[in-house]
Amino acid sequence: MSGISVWLPLILVFALLAFRIPVCMAFISGAVFYFGVIATEMPLNIILSKMLSAGMNMNLMAIPFFITAGLLMNYTGITTRMMKFADLCVGHMWGGLAQVNVLLSTLMGGLCGSSNADAAMECKMLVPEMEKRGFNRAFSAAVTASSALISPMIPPGVMLILYASITENSVLDMFMAGYLPGLLMCVVLMAAVTYVSHRDGYKPTREKRASAKEIARGFVECFWAILMIIVLIVGLRSGIVTATEGGAVLCVLCVFVGRVIYKELHPRDLLVVAKEAFASVANVFGIIISATVFGLYLTYAQIPQNITQLILGMNTGRLAFLMLVNVMLLIMGMLVDSAAVLMIAVPLLYPVAMQLGINPIHFGIVCILNLSIGALTPPFGATMYQCCNLCSIEMPEFLKQGKELILALLLALLVVTFIPGISTLLPMLAK
Repeated sequence: MSGISVWLPLILVFALLAFRIPVCMAFISGAVFYFGVIATEMPLNIILSKMLSAGMNMNLMAIPFFITAGLLMNYTGITTRMMKFADLCVGHMWGGLAQVNVLLSTLMGGLCGSSNADAAMECKMLVPEMEKRGFNRAFSAAVTASSALISPMIPPGVMLILYASITENSVLDMFMAGYLPGLLMCVVLMAAVTYVSHRDGYKPTREKRASAKEIARGFVECFWAILMIIVLIVGLRSGIVTATEGGAVLCVLCVFVGRVIYKELHPRDLLVVAKEAFASVANVFGIIISATVFGLYLTYAQIPQNITQLILGMNTGRLAFLMLVNVMLLIMGMLVDSAAVLMIAVPLLYPVAMQLGINPIHFGIVCILNLSIGALTPPFGATMYQCCNLCSIEMPEFLKQGKELILALLLALLVVTFIPGISTLLPMLAK
């Protein structure tokens, strides 16, 4: 099978996405079109079989647990205590609450792992308070959206688990690889916030730096949240628990802390969490299943092999290839949900990366960071739209107020791309 007909399902998918057809329906439509019209020798019931097998992949069972754990944070008092601790650490800096916003996303990334969950939480908690303190609402939303992108990079980010599952790499290695890039994103965003705050006159929330005693007291108050992160990493590193079991343990610890320690989690909250978790998990797994079906078309049409031969035939070096990946994924991340792009792009690009001798862990971090930034940019950036809707602001104003933050994240992307050690150091040390 050759010629333009092989590419028609891919063109169909992007056309459907342009008309805002749900990602799941677009991917399945592309696969059905290929096997129903072009490659008719393949029975259509193979698609149903692939959907069922994709949904039963045990490696993906960690995702529902980590999503649920992230939602539980908002009802257990952990988020509130983390915010107070973040204020003690950075409230004295220019930008005050904006700096707290960035640091809170970094701290919560180790528990939440989802940019959309983090953005929704901080839009409700911090944006109204930032507006009361004199911050421009669009800037507040931009800081919230930008800092939320740190969450997928800090374990147990859902995207890290997805990449490990697709490429059959170690989930623990991906978890360890995410820490330093996540911290780098935090540093560059805080620098950008400092610059904007000096320019626009956004003052600190504290008159002076918190004393060591105050910081120690704040640390004790959020000790249980930090202990959960330690328990998770130690459990995974020692092999006591798998990623799925670790997610289940994290959920149990959240409920225990909320009910017994902080006494802020009510039984009725569990029903709310269950409903929100069900909706989030259904969305993620719908994309995973439909992307797996679409991947069947890509494999059968030998598109990954053709792309590999094309790029290798161009004698592209590692850095040139990574820059090409950066441009490609940034554009795709602007148009399609990050998880969907990851499920489609990685099988296409991963073989080329391996042929060029690129470290698979480094390549995964570059892909995930690209897609995270794409979710912040027009025309269809999911995190951008979510914050614009929750904060009732227009996209042009969001981009005007957030351009320095986007540039800071692009700088972090370039640093991670050109210095592989940022991604690979901790996984190597952990072995």
